[in-house]
Amino acid sequence: MARWFRKKNTSEALAFEEEPAVEVSSSPSRQIKSPLLTVSGVHRSFQVGGQRLDVLKGIEMELKPLQLVMLKGRSGSGKTTLLNLIGGLDQPNEGEIRFQEHAFHLSSDDERTLIRRKEIGFIFQSYALMPLLSAWENVELALRMAGIPRSEWKARVKHCLELVGLGKRMHHRPFELSGGEQQRVAIAKAIAHRPSLILADEPTAELDSQMGAQIMSVFRSIMKTEQITICMTTHDPTILEVADHVYEMVDGKFVS
Repeated sequence: MARWFRKKNTSEALAFEEEPAVEVSSSPSRQIKSPLLTVSGVHRSFQVGGQRLDVLKGIEMELKPLQLVMLKGRSGSGKTTLLNLIGGLDQPNEGEIRFQEHAFHLSSDDERTLIRRKEIGFIFQSYALMPLLSAWENVELALRMAGIPRSEWKARVKHCLELVGLGKRMHHRPFELSGGEQQRVAIAKAIAHRPSLILADEPTAELDSQMGAQIMSVFRSIMKTEQITICMTTHDPTILEVADHVYEMVDGKFVS
């Protein structure tokens, strides 16, 4: 696995970097060259105190297969609102959002929910783990909710947790894990049902620079092994160098 960051000589960082690479899947469905998702002329506004607040103002973007794309900007710039639209959690006032062959801007809530369960994984800044469940049980729960056959759970949970470097910590509960380890569990949860797109909202915001670097290294690894596209928000300039493409947002618009 490529070393994307220069770290101090800590045993944890080095041990993780030197794990053997996992064979890349050759799934033809992930080898398409056309955009995985396109956003065209998207506007989103909200009514606040009887007045209209324009949050997104004519967004144009695309996500290509097997890329790591970052939405960069300050709090309030519209990053999270755009991420919610991309993930089908919200709909635009104007414009089009197309994910694969699905038109999210025309789909019902139920239709978007079914697509998310199969094709999209979410990673949140707060990790969003069940506190009384072990890492193994948290990932298993994600498979249960996605409707994956029970016969596949054991092998898939083990694979995902080992892929993020938690092979020896998979039976620990969140309070027994560090912040970086909890975020790795969240990543394992997000990829468990084999989505084609991962959406991550400030995944390194609660981590120090070294842990943040390790999480980005995990992202690069799972992109290759699981054939996944990742779109994430950030305001951390130290991690931008690993992105395939960066969209900078200011006041609801992209700037060059």
